[in-house]
Amino acid sequence: MALEIDGVTKRFGTVEAVRNVSLTVQTGEFMALLGPSGSGKTTLLRVVGGLDLPDAGTLRFDGQDLTDVPARERRVGFVFQHYALFRHMTVAQNVAFGLDVRPAAKRPPRKEIARRVDALLARMQLDGLGKRYPTQLSGGQRQRVALARALAIEPRILLLDEPFGALDAKVRKDLRQWLRALHDETKLTTIMVTHDQDEALALADRVAVMNEGQIEQVGAPDVLRRNPASPFVRDFLSEGEGI
Repeated sequence: MALEIDGVTKRFGTVEAVRNVSLTVQTGEFMALLGPSGSGKTTLLRVVGGLDLPDAGTLRFDGQDLTDVPARERRVGFVFQHYALFRHMTVAQNVAFGLDVRPAAKRPPRKEIARRVDALLARMQLDGLGKRYPTQLSGGQRQRVALARALAIEPRILLLDEPFGALDAKVRKDLRQWLRALHDETKLTTIMVTHDQDEALALADRVAVMNEGQIEQVGAPDVLRRNPASPFVRDFLSEGEGI
């Protein structure tokens, strides 16, 4: 049972942002897509989430072909760098949003939505903040609200696009430790995009290093450190690790 990315290519005009990429993410795995700006990692994440459709290749999750399935039907949770919270909604309303907009036949009862929101706020260490607005929260709190909103729909896959990029170094470090603990608790299949080598190597079970639309190497953090498969991987990791 896994997410299978098989020969995926995505073009924008004449530019191949992702070129013939194949990658398997095991159920419950935390995978990081690591690479410099323009390497194709965010485009690949968007293809997995259904925000962009591939020009070639297929996507399967637990054996189901997702290639042409609309994003809203994939049960994918998104968390972006700049939170994308609704300023006019309270914290609780933001977390409930993905449930509230479901068609009536698929929408949980109001009491169930409220119960789920309260449970998620408690899990995210946001107890008592449900009636506040995003502008009344710190950056770290806002990012945890964004995570709660993504988890409220009970996704099969969690996609994180530079989730800590807008935060200062101290908050980033604290939140990534918290995120790893949350992942260990939920066992949710997670893919995170980052250009931060330390972040990827500290958080992920495996890291896929991308360059010019292709994957240069996939492996556990210690394998990448000890045995970089190409000069690019060695040089890129040395920028953050000093190896």
